[in-house]
Amino acid sequence: MQASPPIAPRLDLYIAGQWVQPEGGRYRDIVDPATERLLTQAAEAGAADVQQAIAAARRAFDEGPWRDSGTRERARWLHRIAEAIAADAEHLATLESLNTGKTISESRTDMGDIAATFRYFAALVATASGRVNEAPPHVISRTLREPVGVCGLITPWNYPLLQAAWKLAPALGAGNTVVLKPSELTPLSTHRLAELLIDIGLPPGVFNLVTGSGEAGAELARHREVDLLSFTGGALAGAAVMNAASGNFKKLALELGGKNPNIVFDDADFDTALDYALNAAFFHAGQVCSAGSRLMVQSGIHDRFVDALVARTRRIRLGNGFADGTQMGPVQSALQRQKVMAMVAAGVEQGAVLRCGGKAPAAQAGQTFGRGFWLEPAVLTNVRAEMALATEEIFGPVLTVERFGSEQEALRHANATPFGLAAAVWTRDLDRANRVSRALRFGTVWANDYHPYFPEAPWGGYKASGIGRELGPGGLDEYTELKHSYINLAPRPLNWFGAAE
Repeated sequence: MQASPPIAPRLDLYIAGQWVQPEGGRYRDIVDPATERLLTQAAEAGAADVQQAIAAARRAFDEGPWRDSGTRERARWLHRIAEAIAADAEHLATLESLNTGKTISESRTDMGDIAATFRYFAALVATASGRVNEAPPHVISRTLREPVGVCGLITPWNYPLLQAAWKLAPALGAGNTVVLKPSELTPLSTHRLAELLIDIGLPPGVFNLVTGSGEAGAELARHREVDLLSFTGGALAGAAVMNAASGNFKKLALELGGKNPNIVFDDADFDTALDYALNAAFFHAGQVCSAGSRLMVQSGIHDRFVDALVARTRRIRLGNGFADGTQMGPVQSALQRQKVMAMVAAGVEQGAVLRCGGKAPAAQAGQTFGRGFWLEPAVLTNVRAEMALATEEIFGPVLTVERFGSEQEALRHANATPFGLAAAVWTRDLDRANRVSRALRFGTVWANDYHPYFPEAPWGGYKASGIGRELGPGGLDEYTELKHSYINLAPRPLNWFGAAE
């Protein structure tokens, strides 16, 4: 295992270019989910602290130079941020694995993706321009995109810095100022990002960081000086945010949960589909909004596929994310483990068959699991489309398997969910791959693959999976207002009303 980087005993708030303590003086323990070791304490911001951060962002937007800095200059800032993240990638990845429990290899991959996100939006911002509309010769008519203003950004605990980058890069690139609130459980890498932004000289007030729980998020959502709120998290929390944000009709972007079907037809490449079924479900211990936790297998290969799946699942190596050979770490918290185990137990009561996992692990290969939030990866079969296991997000290392007969049955059951974030289809028949991909009502549909995303492509979902899109040109547009600018170069009286006869 590698040595942990030094972490300050207390993490404060960053407001208007200064580190400040929370007004209430409250701090929250931040622990390593693999060991339950105390890592540090993070400031618990209250409403007053958030109000100060919003006021700082408001001043920086209304009175500072950021909004009018020009697209090329802001693109240069995004490039500087990307370079700072790339240079500090190992430190950031270590903090992320300590705080979330994911393997260090996964966190290193995330850091590369984060730097790539800032680079992508830098290039997009540098080439962004308005459009000149057709108009009479004496008129200049332009369609412009302008920054929204102050943006509140609320990010989840599973991918703290990646989700921050998806919001922060387009928000800053468009000319906005921001108040960022990471999950109260995983603030370490976001706090380190604030230090990097200070090091490169980002102007005070352009970026503000508040840590804390629901009180801080609720104030961001309802405050009238916040012009846009972007939230990533669970559907219930998203509904509360949406309700709070409705008071002043602020722009709203929600990236919520998913219940993502991974559909395997009889003619799929068996070994590849099997391998990806594991990847889809168990990366980051299944704590991924797009996790392929709902596996649907056609009857002709179902039994053989499930037997092979269970055999490989039982061989997954649990362990500390920094240990060589570890394939899966713990879940993030005791509460999350309890929730997942309760859902598994409820599924068994409804008739699902637990083929493996779903409980705290015994010692394996010399490793004990006496402390930490460990959970064996689970596979459940005999799952029916109407069960809660098939319709509700689990957010843990649990893979449910449904059997289907025809293409029509697979589509009917796959779409019978309140969510619509991601889905996948496995088949050698490219006509079927295209046909099924078009029929699935999900924001991202993969064919013969699972989990890839690109900064250039939109990310978001249908139905209860959210509102709006992140990444791609649309991800930049979310942080802008659309304006029609009309200039009459040669105004003349119309003499319509009350003109002398």
